[in-house]
Amino acid sequence: MKTKYSYSQIWNVAYPILLTLLIQNLIQVIDTAFLGRVGEVELGASAIAGIYYIAIFTIAFGFSTGSQILIGRRNGEKKYDKIGEIVIWGMAFLWVMAFLIFIFTKIFSEPILEKVLSSKNVLAASLEYLDWRIYGVFFATINVMFRAFFVGTTRTKVLTFNAILMAFANVLFDYLLIFGNLGFPEMGIGGAALASVISEAISVIFFIIYTWIVIDFKKYGFIHKFWKNIQVIKSILNVSLSLMVQYFLSLSTWLIFFLAIERMGEMTLAVSNIVRSCYMIIAIPVQALAATSNTLVSNTMGAGRQNEVISLIWKISRLSLGIVSVFILLLGLFPEMAISVYTSNQQLIEESVPSLYVILAVLPVMSVGNIFFNSVSGTGNTRTALVIECSTLMLYCFWMWLTAIYWKAPLYICWTTELVYAFFIGLLSFIYFKKGNWKIKKI
Repeated sequence: MKTKYSYSQIWNVAYPILLTLLIQNLIQVIDTAFLGRVGEVELGASAIAGIYYIAIFTIAFGFSTGSQILIGRRNGEKKYDKIGEIVIWGMAFLWVMAFLIFIFTKIFSEPILEKVLSSKNVLAASLEYLDWRIYGVFFATINVMFRAFFVGTTRTKVLTFNAILMAFANVLFDYLLIFGNLGFPEMGIGGAALASVISEAISVIFFIIYTWIVIDFKKYGFIHKFWKNIQVIKSILNVSLSLMVQYFLSLSTWLIFFLAIERMGEMTLAVSNIVRSCYMIIAIPVQALAATSNTLVSNTMGAGRQNEVISLIWKISRLSLGIVSVFILLLGLFPEMAISVYTSNQQLIEESVPSLYVILAVLPVMSVGNIFFNSVSGTGNTRTALVIECSTLMLYCFWMWLTAIYWKAPLYICWTTELVYAFFIGLLSFIYFKKGNWKIKKI
């Protein structure tokens, strides 16, 4: 085994994750494009309800990320037989969590959203979306643990095939259920939510069949008496608890941002949903390489090569910056063409362009900052990552309040909150790697 990861080795791990994220976000683009043809209310409500759902679900995702870090460390240590029990107990824990999330959403979503949404139309559409979307949590929690296993063991190519299958299923059922084609009921925004649930269920079936056929159960400890070692949940929680809080706070503040935008009007909310969708697409390379940095840092430290971590992070950062530069150039030259994918409404297109330019300015900062931040978690120092996240979010919320509420600034000024976040999350993470005692972390 080579002592350092080359660019090609980094890319071999990253590109299946990138393709997976691309396809998953393409699903969101298609949902947004379909709903953009239904109406402005549905377009805006899907943003509010979607972020609300993700903010709750991200608690479970934080647990799976902690599991991924632990799997990566065991993989680097070549303790492969310890990985199976992490996956199995992780799935069991997340299934219980899924049930609690489901109950919470069914009971509390309506009173919560009633208090924070000013538009009754947006409220009704958001609740309709959530009524169907929440059933997906039972499948999504299983999916994220499969993802943790395959990313943690650097077997990421399967994620691409899974994502293609999910995308095909989601597009098909969007077409059938949103507009009521081929004899299916016309469900509107509820159809978009149900299509997502069906695609997640199909994803679980694919992962189960693939794992059964391809994975060496004995090597990874899936046939051991893992049920006797319930203590593994404690080990996962030691790593993931901070991530669960961190992810929830991060998505919750983004939800607050959209709630603040909602008070500016249904048109402004629709514009923000378009900008958000564009942002998620062009940030995919950064997200993929951030996930790669997380698992490669964990594997590197597990192999006892702590002195290589900083150079690895910079190598991934340079790759990230190079890729997003292409996106910045293309979208900077043809912004209206990109936005027209979501809507044919010329007013929506024109009002989205200034905010899109702000997002393009954020990308270079985010492309490096996110790599460093995810690498902090990759070392196993998830509590430090939580402190960095909380410190940054306080600045983020202050700037959001200043621009969106106090100044009542134009929408494109409000989107500069993303620049504040990207800069400080990267700066604090960089300082930690320069000054922190991260090399001796054991998990």
